[in-house]
Amino acid sequence: MFYWFLKFLALGPLLKLIFRPWAEGTENVPKEGAAILASNHLSFSDWLFMPLVIPRRVTFVAKAEYFEGTGIKGWLQKTFFSGAGQVPIDRSSGSAAAGAINTQLRLLASGEVCGIYPEGTRSHDGKLYRGRTGVARLALEAKVPVIPLAVINTDVVAPPGKIFGKMARPGVRFGKPLDFSRYEGMEDDRYILRAITDEIMYEIMRLSGQEYVDLYAQDAKKRDRDAEREAAKVIAKQEADEVWEEIKPD
Repeated sequence: MFYWFLKFLALGPLLKLIFRPWAEGTENVPKEGAAILASNHLSFSDWLFMPLVIPRRVTFVAKAEYFEGTGIKGWLQKTFFSGAGQVPIDRSSGSAAAGAINTQLRLLASGEVCGIYPEGTRSHDGKLYRGRTGVARLALEAKVPVIPLAVINTDVVAPPGKIFGKMARPGVRFGKPLDFSRYEGMEDDRYILRAITDEIMYEIMRLSGQEYVDLYAQDAKKRDRDAEREAAKVIAKQEADEVWEEIKPD
């Protein structure tokens, strides 16, 4: 109930009034029945704007810690995340990834729409990175369609590392549902999972217009951090050499 209150009466109308989000291809989201919405991930605001443009509830999985706080702060945090369409990962599984899949399988079995970010983390530079194969396993085990989609301009509204950036109209572009029933029973074949995931990422790339990088986003972030550190070392050495040239005795 609180989800619909936020979406249609409290937070949703305010976001629509201020940012005027637009949408294309909403007819591709089924009016009923389970489905997976697979999206690129540009900003923390993605999970706020995308569900606004379709009438159905979209549920994401979130870290269990968001739901385990104590006191008034913990209650408020739990209430907000639950009301915003997020559910805790089932940590009875051996890993967070398995727990996320188990939680989403339960939701899909009850006919819900689940949102997932195959990249696994937000893009730090606006590029689209290699997808994790959990989305493929989920589609095969749940036997549901995958609707690829692209969020646009959310990284302008709320860039990585900032709560707010610049005023812009965020948008969502939904692609046609992808049916992977031809691979039924092959959810343990890693080559099939990779092929399905790559097909989903290709559709997201086509919808978003992003440059695709065949590298996991977390690895790319580490690579860029390492490159920045090396560049800083080079600059520091150059500055030290310049200072030495000025002060060294003749």
